[in-house]
Amino acid sequence: MSGTGAALTPNGAPLPAAGAQAAAPRENPEGGEPGGDMLGIQEAATELGVTMRTLRFYEDKDLIAPQRVGTTRIYSRREMGRMQLILRGKRLGFSIREIKEFLDLYDVDPEHHEQVRALLTRVTDRIDELRQQKTAIEQTLEELLSIERQSLAWLKGMPVEVRSGPASAPPPEERPGDQP
Repeated sequence: MSGTGAALTPNGAPLPAAGAQAAAPRENPEGGEPGGDMLGIQEAATELGVTMRTLRFYEDKDLIAPQRVGTTRIYSRREMGRMQLILRGKRLGFSIREIKEFLDLYDVDPEHHEQVRALLTRVTDRIDELRQQKTAIEQTLEELLSIERQSLAWLKGMPVEVRSGPASAPPPEERPGDQP
């Protein structure tokens, strides 16, 4: 039961008030059973694992265009598919602008050749970017591990093995200010 006291259907939708006429089944633009593949914003958000605010955000960015029944947003199978592509694109590090370009190409290129070519170019660029970041992360990690080893050895009063490199700390006996 919701906080308003209205009766709910098994899927959480409010039942029509007594005496109210039931809404006619919605035609599904994607085919199939009328209303069978249509979801409200809360159901769509739950199914996608996002918040309703996220769905409204992508709608504001013109990435999805749910149908409206009055002020209620209705998500078709097409919109759910687009949202899955958007979320995948975000996980892979693509910008909203890039994702919109992919989706726009999908709509204008029925054979999807342009979309796949554009996707391949962006994916290749993203792979190169990630490889560069991986190299930078590995170098930074090695440098930090070296500093950690040196620091631990210094704290234990052990001789410090100094590796050549830009951030190598001098051994404890060579630190400024430790001269007798």
